Amino acid sequence: MVTTMLTTMNSIMPTESAMKPTTADHGEDLALLGLLQLVSPALPIGAFAFSQGLESAFELGWVTDEATLGEWLEGVLEDGLTRCELPALARLQVAWAKGDDAGLAEWDAWLAANRETAELAAEDSRLGASLTRLLESLELLPPGPSRESPALPAGAGYVTVFAWMAHSRGVPVRQALLGFAWAWLENQLAVACKALPLGHTAAQRLVERLRPALVAAVDEALMLEDDALGPALPGLALASALHETQYSRLFRS
Repeated sequence: MVTTMLTTMNSIMPTESAMKPTTADHGEDLALLGLLQLVSPALPIGAFAFSQGLESAFELGWVTDEATLGEWLEGVLEDGLTRCELPALARLQVAWAKGDDAGLAEWDAWLAANRETAELAAEDSRLGASLTRLLESLELLPPGPSRESPALPAGAGYVTVFAWMAHSRGVPVRQALLGFAWAWLENQLAVACKALPLGHTAAQRLVERLRPALVAAVDEALMLEDDALGPALPGLALASALHETQYSRLFRS
């Protein structure tokens, strides 16, 4: 019996050669850790202060519970992130890799033009500025301008700076998009837990419900041509505009 147990344990234990790290493994590991750092709620850029119009949806009675929150998030993901932030992030990361200053400026401006309210525009610019200041203090800003390393566009938005960090950390484009979508979902659920309120167990049920949707959103975003891009979120735009004059609020957007 003891011999059988030892044989079984030996069969499931990794071999010594399999446990030895390689340079390639280190590169992938560092890229993953860099992405986790970038999407962490602990990143000190103030993302917790913004709800992207969700707080107004609570106030208006459009989102009242777990079920309606799930519907809202699915809609924003499908008609918003999938056709705006995610494909733009992919294009921006490619532009960083190619040293394409014109491409960086074009997609950064395109994103800014798609912010339909003052609060949404302010959120993007303030988070971009906060992340830029953080990277400057960590000496992680692009050294540009040069063909190999262009400079950040003036007043770059959050997605553009995020793309630089993903590129500089060696994060594959697809993984960068998944990380960005995950950070968005975590932020929205944190807002709901504070303001709806939504219990933490309910929030985790929504995570389980929406994880496949995040993957599907990234799949679609990576296939879209330029002329198919652009968000279609009139409800979110209206909620965001009404939030500007909402009497009582916890969040800045």
